[in-house]
Amino acid sequence: MPTYQPGDGWEALGDPTRRAIVTSLAERPRAVGELADELPISRPAVSQHLRVLKDAGLVTDRAVGTRRVYRLSPEGLGALRDQLDTFWQRALHGYQDIAEQPTEEKS
Repeated sequence: MPTYQPGDGWEALGDPTRRAIVTSLAERPRAVGELADELPISRPAVSQHLRVLKDAGLVTDRAVGTRRVYRLSPEGLGALRDQLDTFWQRALHGYQDIAEQPTEEKS
């Protein structure tokens, strides 16, 4: 199972089709065919996008009969959220530092 690597998730989510796949998988696990039915791309293209998301550690899959069912990886998404929270906290601290400066220093 691929593990999340910092930066991989953000790069993988840079593609609008992959974001659409993640949005769909957030509702429930799905097979490639189900995803392809929802998107304006072929099954092979969906499989390629899922491979990128899997390599980035954002989705996992398991065999169910003759199909592979994909779901979001809580670990991968959690790592992205942790990074985003870190960015957000840094931004808030930066704004706080500026807001707390005396008026003459701000200009």
